[in-house]
Amino acid sequence: MIGNRITHRMADGVRVPGTWRHAFLRNFDYHLIDLFIYADGLIDCWELVTLEEFEEKLRSGWVATELPEGAQASAHELARWKFTEPRTWLTPEILVAEIRDTIDQLNQRPDSTDRCLAAVDAFLADRTEEKRAAAREAYFAIPVTQRHYALGDMDNKDRPLQVLVAGPGGVTGHGPDEEVSQESYDWALSYFEERAEWMATAGSRVPADGPATAFAPAIHLYESYPLKPSEDPGTKALRNEFPAAIEVDGVTYPTVTHAYWALSVADPAVREAVAAADSTFGARNLAASADRPEGWEASRTAVMTRLLRAKFTRHPELARALLDTGDATLVYGDSDSAFWGDDRGRGRNWTGRLLELVRSELHAERSG
Repeated sequence: MIGNRITHRMADGVRVPGTWRHAFLRNFDYHLIDLFIYADGLIDCWELVTLEEFEEKLRSGWVATELPEGAQASAHELARWKFTEPRTWLTPEILVAEIRDTIDQLNQRPDSTDRCLAAVDAFLADRTEEKRAAAREAYFAIPVTQRHYALGDMDNKDRPLQVLVAGPGGVTGHGPDEEVSQESYDWALSYFEERAEWMATAGSRVPADGPATAFAPAIHLYESYPLKPSEDPGTKALRNEFPAAIEVDGVTYPTVTHAYWALSVADPAVREAVAAADSTFGARNLAASADRPEGWEASRTAVMTRLLRAKFTRHPELARALLDTGDATLVYGDSDSAFWGDDRGRGRNWTGRLLELVRSELHAERSG
């Protein structure tokens, strides 16, 4: 549940909504932290990671769901203590399921509870055992920590759901030997009928164009050296240092990086040396101490846009790799520049932003 715990981070000049919850990290001792979850699927657990990377953090024990007796713990600049008879009710699986629900909620998409209630509605409209089984499966797909709140009824909690999906003679999840009587089942049916009438009269405002903002899972474009041509490079093909020759003003450059640093140099002789450098490191190092053309800082994003367009126009197979990222946020790793790279969410990520722009242009070209 998000409630009033609303925050955000700025990425590429875009406000990405988020929320937070408490968690323990194990870094020698156990540390109580705020775990930040964002709508684009990134999670901040002392570093921004994707959901898949977060699952690995859980498997490794970096994010802890088990708290051993006697372990030392702290809350930064607040307190230190030692665990005595600790009890936890989260498992790695439950925590991941809750976070998936949170990401859906941040994007105003149906979460596991919404999907369960939709399956219940489908059963009530067509009361077959097949539809009941689908509703039951959807009910148990809700994280166990959230099932009590599925109906938003603090008096009955999830009791009507348990009875309905079990059916007469079935067993609820409440007790191992508790069978549903016909009387209990009739009560559950009556409960949902009254609930449907109330919801129909209450009404709800649904945006005509869908959620205001939705986010596909972000994709990290990590620095990777050395890069070599490959038949299936995947997202490595989107890196500027990936070997893909481009031509600009009659000059051929081995990579976008070579072209960028060459064009950043005012002296024609140094520019030629940069273009001919053996590596992208060499190109950067040659250009680093050279004089820049007048107005370079203000025009460099336009130059980079031109170079990226040249790369993906000349290499259709690389354009396909870019299009395969869908509408995901592209997080570009660049340890040398917080302007071009993401810098753990603090950078401007201009390379990622321009890649998304070129991707949009490729989509537009394909659709005519």
